[in-house]
Amino acid sequence: MKKHSGMRPHDIAVLLKIAAKGSEKWMMKDLAHELGISAGEISESINRSIIGGLLSSDKRTLKKLALTDFLKSGLRHVYPQQPGSITRGIPTAISAPPLDTEFMSEDKFIWPFGHGNTRGQAIEPLHPNTPEACLKDAKYYELMALTDAIRIGKAREQNIAFEMLKERIGDA
Repeated sequence: MKKHSGMRPHDIAVLLKIAAKGSEKWMMKDLAHELGISAGEISESINRSIIGGLLSSDKRTLKKLALTDFLKSGLRHVYPQQPGSITRGIPTAISAPPLDTEFMSEDKFIWPFGHGNTRGQAIEPLHPNTPEACLKDAKYYELMALTDAIRIGKAREQNIAFEMLKERIGDA
């Protein structure tokens, strides 16, 4: 097995896509197509996740406890994000489902995306193709938005987002 050279932000996007699929059968080429990431990079991502202890050696089974532990305790430190300039895009974090009904905020957070119709503060997604991939898969969109709430949210927002994320990953 290859040497582990550290996780990359899109590794989280790949793991959450696997979580969104739940018990549905998938192939690496499916992940590549749906996420807009090359098949080679999907393969490398899966190998890094195996070495990192977030995916089992069968390349199919998420280590859900390890993944949720990392998302809660490490994500915001390893892939921090500060809201940026006002632009147009797709809602994320507390501005997107399912948190948009939990929190009333005048601040809107978005992933910059040319086809988006919401104005808000830009949050850099874990992978540049995340907005487009999320438009095709509502379950994946929720997982990615909850992840962003952990990355940028206040303590209460992070806690609620984590509980929702844990519930969704556990059910996936």
